[in-house]
Amino acid sequence: MPVQIDNPIIVQSDRSILLEVDRPRSAEARDLLAAFAELEKSPEHVHTYKLTALSLWNAAAAGLDADMILRQLRDLTKYDIPANIVTTINDLIGRYGRVKLVREGSKMLLRSTDHALMVELSRNHRLQEFLIDWSDPDALEIDPGRRGHVKQALIQIGYPAEDLAGYTDGTPIAVVLRETAASGKTFSLRPYQDWSVRAFYADGAPTGGSGVVVLPCGAGKTIVGIATLATVGRSTLILTPNTVAVRQWIHEILDKTSLTADMVGEYTGDRKEIKPITVSTYQMLTYRASEHGDFPHFGLMTAHDWGLIIYDEVHLLPAPIFRVTAEIQARRRLGLTATLIREDGHESDVFGLIGPKKYDVPWRELERQGWIATAECHEIRTTLPDEARLNYATIEDREKYRVAAENPRKTEIVRALIERHASDQILIIGQYIDQLKELSEVLNAPLLTGRTSNQQRQKLYDAFREGELKRLVVSKVANFAIDLPDANVAIQVSGTFGSRQEEAQRLGRLLRPKADGSIAYFYTIVTRDTRDQDFAANRQLFLTEQGYRYIIEDAEMVLS
Repeated sequence: MPVQIDNPIIVQSDRSILLEVDRPRSAEARDLLAAFAELEKSPEHVHTYKLTALSLWNAAAAGLDADMILRQLRDLTKYDIPANIVTTINDLIGRYGRVKLVREGSKMLLRSTDHALMVELSRNHRLQEFLIDWSDPDALEIDPGRRGHVKQALIQIGYPAEDLAGYTDGTPIAVVLRETAASGKTFSLRPYQDWSVRAFYADGAPTGGSGVVVLPCGAGKTIVGIATLATVGRSTLILTPNTVAVRQWIHEILDKTSLTADMVGEYTGDRKEIKPITVSTYQMLTYRASEHGDFPHFGLMTAHDWGLIIYDEVHLLPAPIFRVTAEIQARRRLGLTATLIREDGHESDVFGLIGPKKYDVPWRELERQGWIATAECHEIRTTLPDEARLNYATIEDREKYRVAAENPRKTEIVRALIERHASDQILIIGQYIDQLKELSEVLNAPLLTGRTSNQQRQKLYDAFREGELKRLVVSKVANFAIDLPDANVAIQVSGTFGSRQEEAQRLGRLLRPKADGSIAYFYTIVTRDTRDQDFAANRQLFLTEQGYRYIIEDAEMVLS
């Protein structure tokens, strides 16, 4: 085809895709690429995406086929797509679902019309221990109790199965969504929330019932979970990151459904209630008295007749939960998250054991529709004091990030930003407790950490929500599942190295729409020319991927 000089992307033979952000159709291209490629780098002018097996399998599971992807790429690329990329997309998209996992009577079978592939799979060492019989040339009988392990093995082999084996029903319960919440507010699902539930459940067909819904913080993932619970109409176990989240889920369930308090249980360190709807934490289930001891609470996942398990913040799943999830593939599984990124690289385990991505929507699209707040993202760069620079130059690499992150000049910048936003609700967020204690004292603001009791946390959250507190200093415990609808400024002084998932959660603390329509401000204070700046560049990837403009400022401009 002729060169389309104004088109924004270049597809390269190494599976990378370059996006020129200054071209007229760059925003359109970014939203399309997010559906089937992963963002790797995002400097000022050219962003780099990568086509991976997992990104293409997720696209296939969401209904995209190779022809659709290639047609979109050809519409947006400057040059011809390399022939090997056309082949790669066709091949990888075609691998998803070529093998199907089905139940026939009492047997669990892997089926495919590709006889050569079945021969290959039957002889693959990753599957050998799970096979029972291969008397049918087009079907492998597998151990039904190892369904999850088989799916993991198939992903490693490169042929992810489409799981059509169905689910146990679970104990039926009657759940109706209220038209008027118990709090007195009118309640109805937003369109994208309704579409999320429909995409997951698929009208009860075998193609539905397991997978992940990706929505920004503030977009109502909890409501999606509750609506799914009502749609499935079966006993449900909900797993969350912490006890505060447990109680928020319970509050929302009782507020927005017909369920009564005697039907909804809390299973935490404080209370151990098992009811038709039970809400617990990952920490509770992974507790054990010693490193090699048993997990006494795992029975909660396996011993009850659940029809649905909801994994809140599914990207946080600890390895023991993955292991037990591999054994309970006959239960419907819904994962909720703002990002599928895992810092340990185990995205394929989420895909195999929870399910593929069922619904995703660009954050900026929800912002344009008014469902989440408009946000501005700023990185403010400062320098280390001379004495600290000398120390930084001589210490071990593993210590460099903390020294740079705890740069004492950040305190002065925080104070200047607070003056800039004197009438706003401000969260000051960080990783290191000593740094946060100092900020708490300097700013005369309460400090909330992992050691803060649940009762005191709730008291602080309530005071902040009601406007009695204007400033709150929080550690990473506030990253997940807290409801701070009136926060409109966040100042990040340090983070978990280069964690993109953490960046998503922290920005998400600001995105619930404001009653007055005001915008949110997300500031990250970074020490220039250090590991702090290197890690910030990685976190920036998430913001860029979602279409946010990332404004870099010099500290002197903020302080002047």
